[in-house]
Amino acid sequence: MDTADKLKQIKQSFRLRMNGDTSRSMREKGVNYHINWGVSLPDLKQMAKEYGKDYDLAIALWKEDIRECKILATMIMPAEVMLPEVADIWMEQTPSQEIAEQAAFNLYQHAPFASQKAFEWISSDKEFYQVCGYHILARLMSKGGEPNERSTNELLDQVQVALQEKSLAVRHAAMTCIQRYAGLGTEQENRARAALREVGYEI
Repeated sequence: MDTADKLKQIKQSFRLRMNGDTSRSMREKGVNYHINWGVSLPDLKQMAKEYGKDYDLAIALWKEDIRECKILATMIMPAEVMLPEVADIWMEQTPSQEIAEQAAFNLYQHAPFASQKAFEWISSDKEFYQVCGYHILARLMSKGGEPNERSTNELLDQVQVALQEKSLAVRHAAMTCIQRYAGLGTEQENRARAALREVGYEI
């Protein structure tokens, strides 16, 4: 089956799995997609398993302005072959906080360029870039990754800025990230606490 046939089959299967209540709830919360079937994440994960990793299909899915297509794209894109330039394009086209978070968890944290892009994105002035970047770093640190001295200074500086943001999503992602950093050891915890106190926060 070629990519076009797989894409058609996937889009048809969304109709069978649609959840009108979920879709309606998202719309009421201001989460708007061209099409949103309200398919659950466990259902999408099951579909991703059935199709396996597939670069061409992931690219085709991402081009669709459909919630489920974009999430599924992040699940089946092989992280090891995705180019940083493609990640930049996808980030630019990320339409919602949900997609930013799913891309961070399902895909970007596993890419060879994960840390580099995460630091680029947390220094952006765009909400979804920051949310995605902080979630990538949080995942990397939860797996034992530790930033070097220069990166640590940058992280602490950016978190202080992020915690003054109007966006609750950015503040939440930054706080999650700094908590992961604090969990790396006593020295890291002390540095995190000191940085947070400067902007009126405690962990």
